[in-house]
Order: sequence, then structure tokens, then C-alpha cells
Amino acid sequence: MWKYRMLSGKMGSSNAPCNVLLVFLIAFCTLYRCSAVEIGANQTAWLFVNASEASARKMPKHLFGLFFEEINHAGSGGLWAELVSNRGFESGGQILPSSITPWSTLGDESSINVSTDLSSSFERNKVALRMEILCDSKGTNICPAGGVGIYNPGFWGMNIEQGKTYKLVFYIRSLKPINVFVSLTDSHGSQALSTVSIIADDVSKWTKVEALLEAKGTNPSSRLQLTSTKKGVIWLDQVSLMPLDTYKGHGFRNDLFKMLADLKPGFLRFPGGCFVEGDWLRNAFRWKDTIGPWEERPGHFGDVWNYWTDDGLGHFEFLQLAEDLGAEPIWVFNNGISHNDEVDSSNILPFVQEILDGIEFARGDPDSTWGSVRAAMGHPEPFVLRYVAVGNEDCGKPNYLGNYLKFYGAIRNAYPDIKIISNCDGSSLPLDHPADFPATKLQAFVSEYAVHGDNSGAGTLLGALAEASFLIGLERNSDVVEMASYAPLFLNVNDRKWVADAIVFNSSQVFGTPSYWMQHFFIESNGAILLDSTLQANSSTSLIASAIIWQNLDDSKDYLRVKIVNFGSNTVNLKISVIGLELNPRQSSGSRTVLASKSYNDENSFQEPKKVNKPFSTL
Repeated sequence: MWKYRMLSGKMGSSNAPCNVLLVFLIAFCTLYRCSAVEIGANQTAWLFVNASEASARKMPKHLFGLFFEEINHAGSGGLWAELVSNRGFESGGQILPSSITPWSTLGDESSINVSTDLSSSFERNKVALRMEILCDSKGTNICPAGGVGIYNPGFWGMNIEQGKTYKLVFYIRSLKPINVFVSLTDSHGSQALSTVSIIADDVSKWTKVEALLEAKGTNPSSRLQLTSTKKGVIWLDQVSLMPLDTYKGHGFRNDLFKMLADLKPGFLRFPGGCFVEGDWLRNAFRWKDTIGPWEERPGHFGDVWNYWTDDGLGHFEFLQLAEDLGAEPIWVFNNGISHNDEVDSSNILPFVQEILDGIEFARGDPDSTWGSVRAAMGHPEPFVLRYVAVGNEDCGKPNYLGNYLKFYGAIRNAYPDIKIISNCDGSSLPLDHPADFPATKLQAFVSEYAVHGDNSGAGTLLGALAEASFLIGLERNSDVVEMASYAPLFLNVNDRKWVADAIVFNSSQVFGTPSYWMQHFFIESNGAILLDSTLQANSSTSLIASAIIWQNLDDSKDYLRVKIVNFGSNTVNLKISVIGLELNPRQSSGSRTVLASKSYNDENSFQEPKKVNKPFSTL
């Protein structure tokens, strides 16, 4: 028999109290001294929970997880803590003259001339900024106070906080000695939060400059300025500003990382989504372009969501993120198919080899070809990688099946333990190709779920309740459903590409939508024991429920958790009966009844229940 205990406190005279956690639209109530909560209920329903071992079924340990896609500036200007937007001046392309947005010029045409050329020392990103300073500190054309130059506002403002330190890196070249002032200022450049002076006599060849800036003030809408009062020509490239206090020094913005970690995800699916495919293959996410020193990454234009990313958050960083979260990584890779073009199966082998190399990068020994690249990036131990997905939403494309079979055969031969996920739906008809999720029976990966109808807005309680009822359904069908994840995960409020989203943020603030907090109620479901539960009503009701046994890692004890959603408009008087409990000898029955109710009405507001006699505890 299962044993249950209160999360806190004592009740009655029993030495073996138990606790039922009821969530969503119902009152919390203790098992021993609780009567029905009368709130004018017009319907009555019973939930019968069989807590005996005979009714139990273990749910997948990775049932609920996360899906990250570079959308809504989720990574670039979000989770990835780089503060400079378009740090390599590459977003305008290599057809000159090119745009350097969001960089802007400080000074008029009589004092400065800014342009781009292809003089960078980095082979994969040749664009550099050429800054010709026409004024001087003396003579007839005197520079304005503070000098002339360029500034970068980051991703709708840099969040600079007093007392924190920021690491500045940039590359510079000039035929003359330089005196460059680097400042963190407010959005207008009038208040300096930190300033350093870069003086050098010989930078005739590209020179890497590093400096630490300690903020003397706080401003969430700051910008980075590079100015000079010395006449001459200066070339700049790869300008980066990162806070020192990223999570474990891994480059993840702390507050956004915590929002993910608090969900205790079972897995992390990355890097997309449509971002993987691209509208055109030339703009697809290709992992080899996203590894190695950040200065050497070419970046690319994400043409599905229409913004540039420097790919600081690349293949290595996604694997690191999954490891930091304690989540199983699921790598979704491009299979030679975009929204508008495809590689024929007869020509797909270079793509196949690219993916085999990507797996070796993650799992290979540190002396292997690609494992050595990973080791050089600071992670000599192999990452865990047991799942890959062949493409994203590509089933039905002309070349998908042929391409899939080439990937499947090559991966299966080289890495027989890796589970390979197909894009195709096998719920109505058997798949016409092999898939390992698992091989013994049909199993589904619900990789993107969310309510985003006309009434869901930017994320509402009503939408979250609908999602909760859906997840309860997944729990009850977890013999078929292996994994599920909400999408999209992040939203920068300045670039909304999709509604609704789980986590909303700007440069300095973050909050979870109702959909995010809804997922907290399912944290304990991963690897938990699902119990048989049955709802009975005296008339039609819109209820769905599940009951699980989960182990609290803090005390290694088992608890019973019941989740119920009323997604209708009627008030329901809910009564719960739990049978099959192991009780202490003074208790004469193996069943207990919990009576509780709460209503949800047509006006989308809650009707609070009357108070019960005993306090209750929640997670």
C-alpha cells in the first residue's frame, strides 16, 4: 500500500496523516475533518480515486519539459545575456554600403563619417565599421564635448545596474595612436554610468581590447557609446558587452534562467521550431556556424521571425543550458527542408554528415574530431544526448520521407542508442517509416501546445485553464504520450511575433503568464505514479481530473496530489473519495472522503468558497 503524509502540520489523532492537494477551481481541504463547502452549487460530482498499487501506472520521467525557439527575441536580447545588438555589424549583409542598425552615429557630417567595409580579420564575418573622425581636440574643427562616435542601445535598452560589472570586448585598428572613450550612459547620452579610456600607440593591426566597466548608477534603458576627440580613421569590429554575473558564467541571464529552472523541466527541445527550417535553406539554423569563439560566428538572419541573431546562443550553449537545467536535451535539426525549398534525397548526404558531426560534437571523446572542438570550448566531458528530431513540422513535404530514411539509417548505424523522432503523426494510421519513440508501441511527443485563440489575448487565466485540462488529459494518456512542451516559451515585449507566450520580459523585468504558472502544477508529474480516478456526476459537467503519487525530494516521502479543472460555466459541488490508503491501526477504514467545491462563472471571475475548519498546505 502507498503511504501518504501531510506536507506540514498535524491533524486529528492519527500518526499517519495524509494530504490531498487539489488544484484549479476547487478549495483545499483536509482528509479528516472536512465537510462540503456550500456555495449555492447547482450540480454535484464525485471523484473516486483508487490509491491501491493495482491501479497505479508510472508516467514517463520526462513527460513535461520545455521547448525553446528563437522567436520573440527569446535568446538574442533575452535569455542570452549579450547586451550589444548586431555586435559584428553583420546584419546589413556584405553588399556595401550596409546598414548597421541599431548602431547610430554621434556627431554631424562635419565631424564624423561612418561606413562599412570588408576589412575584418574574421573570415566568416568580414564586415567592419569604418569611423572617420573629421574633428579634433585642437585646430579649426574642434570636436564637441565628449567627442564623436557611435552608440548601441542594445535590445530596446541595456539594463545597467549599480554596483554590477560588465565585460567589454572589441577589436580595433587604426594607422595612428588612439584615444577612445567607452561609456555606459542613459538613453540620451546625458548621464554617464561608467566610463573607461582606451589609449594605445600602435593598433595598426587588428587588436583585441578588453575592459571591465563597473556601473555607478542604474538605468534599464542604457546604451553603450564609443567616442573620440582625435582626428583619424578607426575601424571597429565585434563589440560585445556582457554582465559578469550570468548563470554560472555560462552566459544565461539569471532571472530568465531561474524562470526555466523553477519549472524543473524533464527535457529541453531546441533550437526550434520554424527557426530550424527557415523560410529558405540559406537562412536555416546550421549548427556548425554557431560554435567556436563567438567572434568567429557569422550569425544569420532568421527569415521566419525576421530578425538577425549573432548566434551567441548556439549548439554548444543549448547543450549547456539543458545540462544546467538538469533536462534531457532534444536536438531538432534541419533535414534539408525549409518552408520554400528542399534538398533532394539523392543529394542529402552532406546534411546527414553534418548531423553526425553534430552528435559527435555533443557526445564524442575529447580527442575525437568534433569532441575536441567541444573540449576547446570548455566542456571536455561529453554532453548527454539521447534524442534527436529529424526536421520540424515537415511531414508531407515531397522529400521528407526520403530524407528521413537517410538520416535514420546513418544515425542508427553510428549511434544505436539514440531515439529518433519523426515529424509524422502515427495516431490514426501506422507510420510508413521506422521511429524510435519508442519502437515497441505508438508514442507521441506533443512538442508545441498552447491556447492561442481569439479570446486568449496575450495569455489569460481562461486559456491557462484550458491548457490545464489538456495536460490532465495527457497525464491520463501518458501510456501513449511520452513528452509535451508549451510554445512559445519566451516573449520580449518589444517584438511580439506570437501569442500567447509563457514568460514575458523586457531588459530588466520578467513575469510568468497564467500559462507559465499553470505548468507549475504539473512539475511533480514527471516520473510520478498515475492512479485510476473516475468522475461521476448527477448531470453533465465540464470537469477533468487526475490523481498522482509523487515523491517529495526534500523529505523522500510520498504524497497524493489531485488536480481538477472545471472548464464549464456551472458551479459544481465536488466530493472526493480516496480508497486504498494505508492507515494506522486506530483507523478502521481504508477509505476517506474529501468534500470541496469552487465555482467558475460566465463572467470569468471566481466565487470564493467558505472557509473550512482546518488550515491547509500547498506546494
